[in-house]
Amino acid sequence: MMQQWFKDAKLGIFIHWGIYAVNGIAESWSFYHDGISYEDYMKQCEGFTAKNYDPKAWAKLFKSIGARYSVLTTKHHDGVALWDTKTNDLSVVKKTPAARDLVKPWVEAMREQGLKVGLYYSHLDWSHPDYASIYREDERKNLDKLVRNRYTHPSGEEDFEAWERFLKFHREQLKELMTEFNPVDLLWFDGDWEKSSDQWRMPELREFLHSLNREVVLNSRMWNHGDYRTPEQGIPIVRPEGPWEFCVTVNDSWGYQHDDKNYKSVRQLVRMFAECIGMGGNMLLDIGPMEDGTIDPEQEKRLLGLGEWINKHEEAIFETDAGLPLGHFYGPSTLSKDKKTLYLFCFDRPYDDIGVKGIRNKIKKASVVGTDIELNHRNMGGAPWLNIPGILWINVQEESLDKNCTVIKLEFEEELDLYRGTGQNIEVN
Repeated sequence: MMQQWFKDAKLGIFIHWGIYAVNGIAESWSFYHDGISYEDYMKQCEGFTAKNYDPKAWAKLFKSIGARYSVLTTKHHDGVALWDTKTNDLSVVKKTPAARDLVKPWVEAMREQGLKVGLYYSHLDWSHPDYASIYREDERKNLDKLVRNRYTHPSGEEDFEAWERFLKFHREQLKELMTEFNPVDLLWFDGDWEKSSDQWRMPELREFLHSLNREVVLNSRMWNHGDYRTPEQGIPIVRPEGPWEFCVTVNDSWGYQHDDKNYKSVRQLVRMFAECIGMGGNMLLDIGPMEDGTIDPEQEKRLLGLGEWINKHEEAIFETDAGLPLGHFYGPSTLSKDKKTLYLFCFDRPYDDIGVKGIRNKIKKASVVGTDIELNHRNMGGAPWLNIPGILWINVQEESLDKNCTVIKLEFEEELDLYRGTGQNIEVN
């Protein structure tokens, strides 16, 4: 059930935190692909301390940069829960020196700062003894060609009773999350692909979750029985239909990896963020804390840089909708809720005036967001008597440029009126 808060949120912070931060290796996938043995992967439990974990500081940081929600990995594909689950013993509470529930204080800290609470949960569980018990339907038709993995596929005959036990475990864990941390604003699922929608009983799951909280937002990783799309790492070129969220890492890794220094610059993060909101989506920016709960200074630096730009330009970000369709302006844009103010995001230094096509409105004022600078502008060409506008040219002075992204504000008397035609012969002058 899509909630208005999600549509208006614009920015969320994703947190991949778990035992994989001890060695700084890929979360779960490192043992799945035999980069490390399962046994050595799980030995990381011995080094996971969370001794410097300060969720209140996290929440203040996220709030200060303009985030409206955050999503924490309560359990990744490795099956290690960050809360005190009663369904099994595989949790940081029982298996690590942290020895406590890490989700509850995080939830409380986010709520104190007014951030919406999102919980990541992996459907699949490569540690559960009953998970690798059946094949997906399409796999049964090609067993002789199937590339098997012991964490996913049965070692012998299919065991449907084991799968039923796993589904019971799956629902019980979700019930714990939904009741112990109620109200959960968003459930961010992952790992639906290894079994079919029918095998997961996704429509039934959706009803079950809504029986626990009618207002919870569900992402799409329920074989499309969720509420919004989740493009990952590669920003959409064409605007997705309906509500959506772009999840992306601050470097190349979801969790903390010591050797990953390939950080996106603040300017690159600003650009991706502007492109997301210009297409009506949110950006869920991921960080990976160290095993002790410390946020890497390089990651914090990127967050603060993005936040500095957001705070300067918040009027162009919040309480806005997607802006101009492709072709009108060479950059993203947003439109105020009353459709009387258009914001143009300019990434590059202009060598001449900036052009905008198709605007029929009279411009009341053109200015630069975050400054008191007004801009000269003129309309050239077109055929006003046929209601065909010319090109609006805006002169942007050097002193008004923002080092990361300059935002131009156009104010109209009436709602934005766009020309969307293909052009025509002018037979009357």
